[in-house]
Amino acid sequence: MTIRYRPIATEVAASLWSGASDSYGMQPERRISDGDGVPCRHCLSGVKEGEAYLILAYRPFPSLQPYAETGPIFLHADPCRAFDGNDLPPMLDGGPDYIVRGYSSEDRIVYGTGAVTPRVEISAYAEALLSRPCIAYVHVRSARNNCYQCRIERR
Repeated sequence: MTIRYRPIATEVAASLWSGASDSYGMQPERRISDGDGVPCRHCLSGVKEGEAYLILAYRPFPSLQPYAETGPIFLHADPCRAFDGNDLPPMLDGGPDYIVRGYSSEDRIVYGTGAVTPRVEISAYAEALLSRPCIAYVHVRSARNNCYQCRIERR
């Protein structure tokens, strides 16, 4: 099976770059990166030292429901190219372990799928989850802070 790592939608990023409110109805905060631990959820790379970025609340689900977690993410302050690839995104080089969890087509957590996963095993675990018919997609989250990183889908 081939998998695909998905960033936040370009349409969502573009609206935020144009001044739209975040998932809490607030304006994103603008900061300057020190180059450490600021992964952009659109290009799925780190924001380099001296570059501007946005901090905002993001809900990676289409509607409110009990499993629709909302949390902080970073986004380059200026437009960047969306990540499009099958390989582990550069931003996932920042930590040894991540939470990898499967979701149903109803955007609900599929219990028993969430696991703290070493970085080098993310792709294999995601492929195993996506081989199950009940799994529609997978989220990768920070094991330290539970922040949303990216989505993984079947290609």
